Amino acid sequence: MLSIKVGTRQLIRWKDMSCERLIYYHSGVGVFGHRPKKVNETETPEHVFVRRFENCRAQQLVNAYRTHGHLRATIDNVDYVKEDRTVKELSLWRYGLRSTDAVDLGLLYGYDGKHSVQKLVDELEKIYCGPISYEFSYLETEAEREWFAERVESRQDPVDKSRQIEIAKELLHSKAWDKFLSVKYPTVKRYCGEGAESLLTFFSTLFRLTTTDGVEQVILAMAHRGKLNALSGLLQCPPVKIFHKFSGKPEFPEEANAVCDISTHLSVSADITVNDKTVRFSLLNNPSHLEAANPVSMGKTRSKQLRLMEGDYSGDDNTRMGDKVLNVQIHGDAAFTGQGVNQETLMLSQAPHFNVGGSLHVVVNNQVGFTLPALRGRSCRYVTDLAKSIYVPVIHVNGDHPELVVKATNIAFEYQRKFRKDVFIDYNCFRRLGHNELDDPTFTNPLLYKLIQSRKSIPDVYAEKLTSEGVLTVEDVNDISSAYTKYLQSQYEMVPTYKPEVTYYQEQWSGITSAPNAVETFNTGVDANMLKLIGQASVTIPDDFNIHPHLAKTHVKNRLDKILKERDIDWATAEALAFGSLLMEGRHVRLSGEDVGRGTFSHRHVMLVDQQTEAIRIPLNHIHKDQKAFLEVANSILSEEAVLGFEYGMAYDCPDNLCIWEAQFGDFYNGAQIIVDAFIASGESKWVRSNGLVMLLPHGYDGGASEHSSCRMERFLQLTDSLETKPDSENVCLHVANPTTPSQYFHLLRRQVVRSYRKPLVVVAPKLLLRLAAAVSPLSEFTPGTYFNNVIGDNLADPKKVKRVILVCGKHYYELHKERVNARINDVAIMRVEALAPFPLQDLQRELERYPNARKFIWSQEEHRNMGAWSFVKPRFENLLGRKLVYAGRAEAPTPAVGTSVLHRAEVEHVLKEPLYNIK
Repeated sequence: MLSIKVGTRQLIRWKDMSCERLIYYHSGVGVFGHRPKKVNETETPEHVFVRRFENCRAQQLVNAYRTHGHLRATIDNVDYVKEDRTVKELSLWRYGLRSTDAVDLGLLYGYDGKHSVQKLVDELEKIYCGPISYEFSYLETEAEREWFAERVESRQDPVDKSRQIEIAKELLHSKAWDKFLSVKYPTVKRYCGEGAESLLTFFSTLFRLTTTDGVEQVILAMAHRGKLNALSGLLQCPPVKIFHKFSGKPEFPEEANAVCDISTHLSVSADITVNDKTVRFSLLNNPSHLEAANPVSMGKTRSKQLRLMEGDYSGDDNTRMGDKVLNVQIHGDAAFTGQGVNQETLMLSQAPHFNVGGSLHVVVNNQVGFTLPALRGRSCRYVTDLAKSIYVPVIHVNGDHPELVVKATNIAFEYQRKFRKDVFIDYNCFRRLGHNELDDPTFTNPLLYKLIQSRKSIPDVYAEKLTSEGVLTVEDVNDISSAYTKYLQSQYEMVPTYKPEVTYYQEQWSGITSAPNAVETFNTGVDANMLKLIGQASVTIPDDFNIHPHLAKTHVKNRLDKILKERDIDWATAEALAFGSLLMEGRHVRLSGEDVGRGTFSHRHVMLVDQQTEAIRIPLNHIHKDQKAFLEVANSILSEEAVLGFEYGMAYDCPDNLCIWEAQFGDFYNGAQIIVDAFIASGESKWVRSNGLVMLLPHGYDGGASEHSSCRMERFLQLTDSLETKPDSENVCLHVANPTTPSQYFHLLRRQVVRSYRKPLVVVAPKLLLRLAAAVSPLSEFTPGTYFNNVIGDNLADPKKVKRVILVCGKHYYELHKERVNARINDVAIMRVEALAPFPLQDLQRELERYPNARKFIWSQEEHRNMGAWSFVKPRFENLLGRKLVYAGRAEAPTPAVGTSVLHRAEVEHVLKEPLYNIK
């Protein structure tokens, strides 16, 4: 076993991955992180088809109810539209049937014997047209369709008296909670559960189901509606914590230095025990872009599955994704249909490297989105129609019937467990008080709210049902409500003395701390022999692997030559060395994004494809037979918001792995701006949730016009909490770097997981530098004692002769340097600012002291003046270094770059000449 030093850590083990399958890239059969799915080949018994053939007209009627019965169902508990429920497809005459005809009732699962067609219709109406109904006829496989029909037709899901009493308590507690808050905090928006109280029945049923099926962890994403009811009533969040928050106080201890968030964005992790079995339920923090939390929850789920090595990460073909970790998403109706992140997220559900074994969805269908009526909120019939895009079933249920919510949850859970696909519950309810408690919904929806205000609450309806059946008495109902109100009052009285508990840097994060209020440097170099081993292994393939001839001549040959000579290490090789060294230290690396296997610019090639069989080979997963960690190459769907959210969720869960998302071009990240704003830049400040996600954003003005030139680094710099008048520390919320050499990039990647804290990192990544002959590094810059340099000084100019200092970042350095050399200018020094945030004050001070005769300091950039780093660097440079900084570059513009080559060349000439010749 080798033992290598990395920073202060002593590491690692290796594992034999020689058993990794060679698989077909385009067929969806996978490598590490993706395994071929077993196709469910369950056959419908022959006697079923014989029966259907012998009763073919009646079978058509049965199929019609299975397909269209939901159109006649009484699932809407407000029924504001008063829709005509006549469904022509259910007419007997269409099938040549009369109500008195004899028919085999065995056409329905769980039934038998000869009966009249009317009896068949009565049973079909009861199953498919009542307060619960289903859509499943479009499911892709016969196995799924038949399973679903059998499940809903043959089982009644009875609820015994003890469970009825539990449900009544949950509903009455929810009602008491909302009433208590309305009295104690009448001016606080709380997005109450009134009208959706039986959503708690879904949760309590889920608790029971998970403890019987081997599930160990459930990851939840949930919108506002009824969230506080679930937190306080079932998810073990102490009501005093919520009251404390409602009183305007932080939910974290003072030393956390958190700015905090609104009460309905709270998170919780709770161990729920039912029948002596415990399952961990983790509810994520969510932003007000509620649906943006869904892909994050999936990423967190996938990360836990990786840590447990289940399913696609396991060598055991008998394990499946989701065996131990289940993803659950609770949506709002208007948001689910209106926000594109949901379509993106659903398209990840069965995609290689993103599949989590199927998510269980509940859409809280409360009739209106803020003020928007349902008919204006979508172009489809149901809020759940988006589910049909991935061919998964929908269960529609009327929220007035909590026992049917139990049934809906049972069926949804069983389907997900059997087929490991998504499944939806369309939970039909209403909002008693409009969008929030301070809103008057009658301004825009007077008739709808006339109906809502005239009807009884769901807890009252269910309590009356149980009292009429003798399960509860009126006194029981009153006692349940009064006892819970008394409990809430006792919690409320604890607010003045309540001290928030520490809920962060625990469990797998226990070795991580918050970033220090200091500047730190980490030794991220690696032993040269180890680097050589990794470099050679990164292009080693089996003899029978048919590599692309161009890659054999260039990619493989060139890398081996560079490793042998220990110089001219290029960008892709440096990245492979960083990945491989982390893998050898036992840290998994996940690289995600569009076309990341080969790289947008055809430079990376960490994933090789056999030219005859399309089998995949990931050489870095074969460095050594004892290798313990592996590279997951997640070529993603053409999505930014959902995929970036997913990767944030991966990094959110596990600090020990390196998670990278690469944009195809830098500006493509803007499709995920919500994830950047709501999670990446502000998540730690709001929720004390550190995250080490890396974003690679290719950037460079190469004549590519307004698209694909700029990664909009100015936006990221504006999002940081970097200080303008005081020195920065490592504790800046978002780290931004624009490295100019492969070794710098190598150290950036390794630093992300070597240091004892986690910060999101934006790498302004190169395009032209990927192959620029000058942008290479010797192997000596990767070895022990080396590290990332925030500033790279000028070793060409004589410090005593320098009169002007030009500061740059990124690839612009090479163009300026070449012009300076060609013009033989010897009184100019060019200083590279490699790290922008945190602002590298100390390093700049040290370098500037080398030039005692310099009188002019220039910031030169490719980007337009209202873009790039200029507006970020100028105030910090002048305030902290006491020197005036002059701008040199393109003028202000509304687009990142011009669209014609003539204009581009003129701008390039101006950008190069102005700092070198025109500013004296």
